[in-house]
Amino acid sequence: MIEEFLSSSAEETRRYGKDFASGLHPGAIISLTGQLGAGKTMFMRGITEFFNCDDQLSSPTFPIFNIYQGVLSGEQVTLNHFDLYRIHSLQELDTIGFDEYLTSGYLSVVEWGDRFPEYALLYTATVFLEYAGDDLRRIVIHHITP
Repeated sequence: MIEEFLSSSAEETRRYGKDFASGLHPGAIISLTGQLGAGKTMFMRGITEFFNCDDQLSSPTFPIFNIYQGVLSGEQVTLNHFDLYRIHSLQELDTIGFDEYLTSGYLSVVEWGDRFPEYALLYTATVFLEYAGDDLRRIVIHHITP
């Protein structure tokens, strides 16, 4: 299934992220892609808000990996958040244990997931954000069914 939205503000992009998160479950692995500044961090902020993560989300471009603890229906949720923008090789991913985190059963969101197509089969959804005019962002969500 493919969904497409137009967002006219950062707040709206965040709201789309929050709505998207309502359909996620532990073990889901999301690839979040798009141009620099297209709204990936705002979309991710909406996901963390849905799960009531206490930590303030910042763009993980400098820290490559963050773990957030949240809650869903009274149950604790662990959310792994990767930003692969500064990763250049599969060896670097191996060094941080990327594969183990993705297959841990926790919810994972991978920004710049398209940089390493070797992992594409693990993604349960892909979210693509792009500029669509002055203050508009186009958000395309592709839910992958096994």
